[in-house]
Amino acid sequence: MIEQRITAADEAALEPHLGGRSFEQCWEQYEADGYVIFPGIMTADEVERQRAALLPFIEADVRGRNVFEGVQSNRIYAMLGKDPIFTDLVTHPLQLAFAERELGQSCLLSACLAINLRPGETVQPWHMDDEHCRQPMPRKALGVSTFWTIDPMTEDNGATEVIPGSHLWGKVKLNGANSLAHFSTKEDGGQDDDPGAHPDAVKAIMPAGSLMIAKGTLWHRGGANRSDAPRLIVTPQYCPGWMRPLETMLLAVTSEKAAALPKRAQELLGYSIHEPFMGYVDGMHPARVLG
Repeated sequence: MIEQRITAADEAALEPHLGGRSFEQCWEQYEADGYVIFPGIMTADEVERQRAALLPFIEADVRGRNVFEGVQSNRIYAMLGKDPIFTDLVTHPLQLAFAERELGQSCLLSACLAINLRPGETVQPWHMDDEHCRQPMPRKALGVSTFWTIDPMTEDNGATEVIPGSHLWGKVKLNGANSLAHFSTKEDGGQDDDPGAHPDAVKAIMPAGSLMIAKGTLWHRGGANRSDAPRLIVTPQYCPGWMRPLETMLLAVTSEKAAALPKRAQELLGYSIHEPFMGYVDGMHPARVLG
């Protein structure tokens, strides 16, 4: 896979988001720790527009089906099929600069969901977002996950927890790591039972409107929400152009809705080619079906 370097013009466009750092400095931190945080990327108005689009689905209050999803959480899937405003997050140039450099220009949107942790939610099992590829560690990441804070992530409201440097580990058996059993039960030990407590874990505390970008090989989990208010984030995730996405985007977003989206969003959904010709439809470029 050829690493995609950004141009000087692209870096200049990203400069307002980099907090006084160069893109290379941000990339070096991402490579060393497995993640990097950019506080305050969205304005307050942009955050509220995202929240307003999510509100009807949050108010429906469909709770998680198992302890991995979170039985006190709402998960909202197929987001680009629900409102085109979410393309603002999916195609944000800062996170795409990381995804394209890690995964190549032909990368795809693998998942895009909102996660609303309600008060009382317990810790999630530790996991890597690209572990479903079942390739041995250590290895190059086969995914990039991004986390947009619609609500602040705080010490006590279930901030995502990460283990810095864990993307470099070999095969490990973490206490509290996810297993198939976590996808078939709603039973957990409550907020005071944390078999996965880890001495090197860090809470990703960020104000609303911030962005965390993480390698798919980074061990992380949702925290326990011990506050009296929900915690809402949106997490677009990316995979290489040759890899099957977690969510089947070409079914999650109808072709009629996809046709109205920006071209880059269409490409990320799968209306694109991984060179030389992976992804064709009847021998032709898939974007032709959008007219």
